[in-house]
Amino acid sequence: MAKAQNGIMNKAFSKAHHMVNEAEDVKIYSHIDCDGISAGAILSSALDRLEIDHEIEFISLDKIEDLKAENELTIFSDLGSGQNLDNFYSSLSKVMILDHHPPLRDISHSSNGGFIELNPHHYNIDGSYQISGGGMAYLLARTFGFYDLSWMGVLSAVGDMQNSLSGKLLGLNQEILKDGVNNNLVKSINDLSIYGRQTRSLSVALSYFGDVKLPITNNQNECILLLKKLDIPTKNGRKNRPLCDLSIDEKRRIFSELVRMLSREVPTKYVKHIPKLVSGDSYEFLEEKKYSPLRDASEFSTAINACSRHKSPKIALKVLKGDRGLALDDMEDLTLGHRRYLAQKMDWVRGDDHIVHLKNLQYFEGYGIKSEVIGTIAGMILSYGDWRKPIIGFTEIGDGKSDIKVSLRCSRLLAFEGIHFGRIIRKVAEKVGGSGGGHSVACGAYIPTSSTDKFLKIFDAALEGVI
Repeated sequence: MAKAQNGIMNKAFSKAHHMVNEAEDVKIYSHIDCDGISAGAILSSALDRLEIDHEIEFISLDKIEDLKAENELTIFSDLGSGQNLDNFYSSLSKVMILDHHPPLRDISHSSNGGFIELNPHHYNIDGSYQISGGGMAYLLARTFGFYDLSWMGVLSAVGDMQNSLSGKLLGLNQEILKDGVNNNLVKSINDLSIYGRQTRSLSVALSYFGDVKLPITNNQNECILLLKKLDIPTKNGRKNRPLCDLSIDEKRRIFSELVRMLSREVPTKYVKHIPKLVSGDSYEFLEEKKYSPLRDASEFSTAINACSRHKSPKIALKVLKGDRGLALDDMEDLTLGHRRYLAQKMDWVRGDDHIVHLKNLQYFEGYGIKSEVIGTIAGMILSYGDWRKPIIGFTEIGDGKSDIKVSLRCSRLLAFEGIHFGRIIRKVAEKVGGSGGGHSVACGAYIPTSSTDKFLKIFDAALEGVI
């Protein structure tokens, strides 16, 4: 970040600091996902230490239009920039927005009386990969000297997939990571990009690797044979070995083999991207126990998402704020139930050939699947379909609303080639009277119930010559 921009942004955070200091009654509205819950936890922890009375509520974006200003200071975290807040803008309540999504209001760096919006886009910083909502919340907490909350800024960035393309945290995320490292809270490790570093046995973790179908994909027996061929033990005595127990040399052997296998499966133009698909930086939280799902940032973010997707964000909030008793037990129960639900719905999608192939995309109608997890199902089912095409899942929103939720996932190889599906889905959704957006590899939309066929037709045509 240029020094001039840095200075302007620091001034804005200084104003926000004073606004918090002067407040006696604060309401926080935060997004109901890993980034939003982490952002809320950072703010709530900071306000606890400042002994400022506050409430926190986790909401989805469609709830914002029903909110009213009832507190001296209202803080929106990980949302607010892209939503209409006229009711708050004209109220006597002071309002602060800490968001990283593209802003609706062109207010640049200024604040209007008691209304201040802190968004990286106002300072020419890309909020899609350089800082998350939790990161913005942490930058405010840091003005009070609360550097020990930096680990949650790292967690929020990983939960928001800000490292998905580069394989590591960049920009302001890297600055926040340094705070965590310097305070002995976070360790950054270049590692294999295999989920379940702390908790999954090596053969299980390897069977779920990647979004390009390989002989080992969803096949533990093949994984065991591969590890035997590479002379890598799967057990340490009676205990299954997770990835975190492997030596650097063992990881190098797996890396080389995965690169070789992938190079035989993908078109030549993608081969240059394969190393980025196989390895990247992982982040460990040093105050958490080894072999705990809270030790690894990716696994911790999954546990938080399990709470949010089953409408229990307050459990995740308690764990983030230090509860390692009943709240952690509840989180583990929710995570287990979440996995069972995902496995059941995945079997349903696969079992009856629900995946429909069009020329440039594939989709499934997941009606009956919870709208909170349709994107997760789409991502998990990708390895059973055609990785060369994005996969789309449809389901009802529920809660008495008639619109359809659309979730898209794709191979990172497509994103490495420069395709940004978040931008494409936004344009297509608008053409059928809906709205959408998101990341290059994971995005979504809300569209009218009767528009799915038209949406698919326009989307498939939009990808002609792109895929």
